[in-house]
Amino acid sequence: MADRYVVLGLAPARSRWFGEVAQWSHGAALPIEFVKCVSPTELTARLASGRTFSAVLVDAGQPGLDRDLVDGARAAGAAVIVVADDRTNAMARDWTALGASTVLPATLSRDELLEALATNSQPIRRGETLPRDADVDADGAAHWRGRMVAVVGPGGTGTSTAAIALAQGLGGDVDNGGLVVLADLQLHAEQAMLHDARDVVPGVQELVDAHRSGHPTLDEVRALTYRVDQRRYHLLLGLRRARFWSTLRPRAVEAALTSLARAFSVVVCDVGADVEGEDDGGSADVEERNVLARTALGRADVVIAVGSPTMKGAHSLGRVIDDVVAFGVAPARIAPVFNRAPRAPRHRAQLTSAIADLAGPAASGDLPSPVFLPERRVDDALRDGVRLPGAIADPLVAVYRAVLARTVDTAPAAARHDDDLLPRRVRPGELGAWAPS
Repeated sequence: MADRYVVLGLAPARSRWFGEVAQWSHGAALPIEFVKCVSPTELTARLASGRTFSAVLVDAGQPGLDRDLVDGARAAGAAVIVVADDRTNAMARDWTALGASTVLPATLSRDELLEALATNSQPIRRGETLPRDADVDADGAAHWRGRMVAVVGPGGTGTSTAAIALAQGLGGDVDNGGLVVLADLQLHAEQAMLHDARDVVPGVQELVDAHRSGHPTLDEVRALTYRVDQRRYHLLLGLRRARFWSTLRPRAVEAALTSLARAFSVVVCDVGADVEGEDDGGSADVEERNVLARTALGRADVVIAVGSPTMKGAHSLGRVIDDVVAFGVAPARIAPVFNRAPRAPRHRAQLTSAIADLAGPAASGDLPSPVFLPERRVDDALRDGVRLPGAIADPLVAVYRAVLARTVDTAPAAARHDDDLLPRRVRPGELGAWAPS
């Protein structure tokens, strides 16, 4: 199916350029689907409908063109292109400071419009919608559920940075509708530091607490995050102290992550590598301490395991993958990633062979080939709060899509919690008795 740009238009009825763009669309002179809106209210409603749009084309003289409208369009993943008439001095206004992607003259040509769309937005395949699955509550009510990806790894390997890069790459994808959230689910949460967050609330504690005795709306869930404009995703801050895990109740954590998946197209979880539970060590407290990682990994559609390209780093990454597989995640859903990888093909081949040997027999044959992230100066980008290099974000997005495409028809990791699929203890006499011959 061919790609085309899906564009919302808003302008006074007699605007000449408005009619010309409609004619170019209907006559197939441009690869765009042009959807006319008669008011800012209609435009806002279409942006909130869940459909994916490439851009919003709006007349500078349109009443209602303000910061709120521009921010709403950008939050939905659509670029804002302002068409201004220089006779009304509209061209003199700084529309980009208001949030617009670019400004075109009212005498725009087809080539100018196509170039602006190609530069500031992304085409959409026909029939493409937000990548969500239907989720069903215990009461039978159906809801949308976004994708969930967990980024895990030994300490000091750049797991949190990889989670930022992945969220940035997915946030720039128009298919996700501007609804990507990076959730800090580490015990020792550091995303607040990496984002220079001045406030430490609200965060995951408030989100979980809101689900202990209630059902927050999607808007209330999104309000507990804040948008990182430079990288185009939302951020859910983590625990303020590691000891505060004791305030998290397992069922409330499950409900909180479910709400996140309903409120956002993709949830990127920065999680710890410890998944030990009561069945492993006999301690219910340890299982509750690891509830964030266990719940996120159990629900993840994709797990990205990050390690360092050293002897110890490869060994630690293999151990993490083995633990995650033992926890119940299918090996085909796990993508090994080596951060700061060497360039030499021989060294990369050695790492590939090593991780295949170290991941354990349970993952043998099903584990995808590792992804190698180059050495880049990410500390400067984190310090300045700007976008991370595409050389780091793009491979992570590519492997996420590859794993998702390969496993889209299989059950998610959360299926391991289904009572019909897991072995369970039986009471004496529950299975009946042999009938006498």
